[in-house]
Amino acid sequence: MRTNTMLRNTVLTAAGIAATTVGIAGPAIAAHAAPAEKTAQVATDRKGHGERELDVRYEAQPNFYYCGPAATRNALSVLGKNIDVDAMAKEMGTTENGTNSINDITPVLNKETGKHYRSVEIKDGKADDKQTDTLRADIVRTVDDGRAVVANIAGTATDTDGNTHSFEGGHYISVVGYQDDGKTVTIADSADPNMASYRISVDNLADWIATRGYSAS
Repeated sequence: MRTNTMLRNTVLTAAGIAATTVGIAGPAIAAHAAPAEKTAQVATDRKGHGERELDVRYEAQPNFYYCGPAATRNALSVLGKNIDVDAMAKEMGTTENGTNSINDITPVLNKETGKHYRSVEIKDGKADDKQTDTLRADIVRTVDDGRAVVANIAGTATDTDGNTHSFEGGHYISVVGYQDDGKTVTIADSADPNMASYRISVDNLADWIATRGYSAS
């Protein structure tokens, strides 16, 4: 794991979250104000015909800077684990500036699953075909092993329903399923319980991760 080479501009800042064009600040705060409503079922486990989705016990992030711990908590929930996000945030070094990089999340996934995760970096501003193909293969392999991928993303992406998701300051999400042999993937997003789950093409996801990284088997 290249803990010193991963780009360091991966935090979710207050300024960044205020700059988003799709409601992250409002829904995230609303979820914090009404915790009884923040848990939802995202997907059911199924496999066959080039697709699989994992059973996620979803929980929204309690504040604007806990997306890293929340995405990791949602990823670990597919294994039946229920880990306190405050304890996880402490392990990751999360502050009000966010979680610094995917390299702070990978060791926690390794510890809690007892299986191997590794950090994968997409350095450029746009993913090339090889990086996209690697991401697709990593997602399919990890999900087929019954585990979720955690990704650090930034900017704006459009899902398969035409909805835009904008996190200019950076964000963390869980990838919990795939369809069409990995050409489309399912996201569990802790930012907004009203959009807890959506699908996105792997090409769009790769570009969303560009300049940052993801953690997969």
